Amino acid sequence: MFLPQLRDKNVSTAFATNRFNALRPDLFRALGESYGVPAFRADFLAGVTVAIVALPLSMAIAIASGGRPEAGLVTAIIGGIVVSVLGGSRHQIAGPAGAFIVLVASTVAQFGMAGLAAATLLSGLMLVAVGLLRAGRFIRYVPYPVTIGFTAGIGCIILASQLKPFLGLTLTTPEPGPLLDKLPVLWSALDTFNLGAAGIGVGVVALIWVLNHYAPRLPALLIAIVIPSIAVAVLKLPVATIGSEFGGLPRGLPMPQLPDLGLVWAVLPNAIAFTLLGAIESLLSATVADGMSGRRHHPDTELVAQGLANVASSLFGGLPVTGTIARTATNVRAGAKTPISGIIHSLVLLAFILLFGQWVALIPLAALAGLLTWVSLHMIGLRQVIGFVRQSRAEALVLLTTLGLTIFRDLTEGIVVGVALSALIIAHRLGRDMVVLADEPAPDAVDTPDQVKIHVSGAFFFGSAPMVEQVLERIGARPKVISFDLSEVTFMDTSAAQLMVQAIARAGKLSQRVVVEGANPNILKALKASGYSSG
Repeated sequence: MFLPQLRDKNVSTAFATNRFNALRPDLFRALGESYGVPAFRADFLAGVTVAIVALPLSMAIAIASGGRPEAGLVTAIIGGIVVSVLGGSRHQIAGPAGAFIVLVASTVAQFGMAGLAAATLLSGLMLVAVGLLRAGRFIRYVPYPVTIGFTAGIGCIILASQLKPFLGLTLTTPEPGPLLDKLPVLWSALDTFNLGAAGIGVGVVALIWVLNHYAPRLPALLIAIVIPSIAVAVLKLPVATIGSEFGGLPRGLPMPQLPDLGLVWAVLPNAIAFTLLGAIESLLSATVADGMSGRRHHPDTELVAQGLANVASSLFGGLPVTGTIARTATNVRAGAKTPISGIIHSLVLLAFILLFGQWVALIPLAALAGLLTWVSLHMIGLRQVIGFVRQSRAEALVLLTTLGLTIFRDLTEGIVVGVALSALIIAHRLGRDMVVLADEPAPDAVDTPDQVKIHVSGAFFFGSAPMVEQVLERIGARPKVISFDLSEVTFMDTSAAQLMVQAIARAGKLSQRVVVEGANPNILKALKASGYSSG
């Protein structure tokens, strides 16, 4: 009497244990693998290296997003620690990402920093829910041409957004967000062109390129920011700096405070866009780390950690947090062993704020614009885009559609339409691969056979159902029995099952009988769900 209850309790306990293990942070897994001094030394050096890369990037992304430079550093510190402690990847480095610049800038323009905090908080809760529902595996199914398309589109928008500081332009009106509205305004301000700012911007891009190609071990991004900062201070060049625009950095982190929850409904569309992009970007970054390190991340654990990091970032006035591909790849290349390298990266950034924050005021805005210009050119990946266009017309259509919608319409719309278009193309290809053979009489035959057998093989779904319909139309009312051989059907969806049920109903009106042979249990289940009865 009590045995079934005991068995159910054991099953429930085992299920809960497996669920907990599936969401267990990778930091705990790593520390359980005899972590020692050599591994810590490798993590420490990697963490410092990544912090050097993250320092200028975090400030540049924050300024380009419409915030203050310290918002980017707060995001890298808070988000980096949370994701490294609770995440599902050994090498993921989290923080502010260039891919978010467009969405964040739009949110700040609409609702201010208070609205951004509310959207970040809401997005974090959504990401936690997605991870707890074990939906991380589905986000990885976003087609690669869609990813390339929206990444290149974001790169184009970031590139346009940096023209003003890159050229040192002075605008009399606020800079519009949409690209087609922005370009005429910038063109009309060309008479305010600042040669010193443009020289710094071009010099930063050139210096990063030279260092990456001829001295890859050096911290190119930091050097490319330090040199123009010293030049501007020594030569007293008339260019805008972080100090002239924002003042210095605060000494320490701000006190946490709850965002304005009254803005939650207003920023809901923005939060959904943050969630979609953040999930894709984070899992893509973790996948890149897997390919470089030979390990495998846990997507649901990663999404829960990213969600909690966004919640924490919103409390400290930070930006949306996501996995960052460039910093994560740097972490792997620098020899990181465990997520401790990500924690060290955040602590080094915190130490910089506490000890050297006053130096940030010397950085020219044109230098940060040059840094983001280099980032945006890499995001555009012109060579990769051209390769896709030449490789396949169908995938080129998906990529260019996503690219165009991202630039001229909306990022979310670009992703949704790109995924839908990819699904239609896949359905067409699968439907074309299905084989339908029918033992039909010749059109001029005098004798009509009593039975016609239709052999179907492959995936039988909405994309391939029209092929079966064409065969049934050719057969018409001639045979007395129509036999479907489904022994080689690998999959059947509701559309195909409904077609079969409708074919049986039409055959009944024509005094024909339909026989289904060789259907496996899953196919029979789909047929019965649509009203099929073997009797």
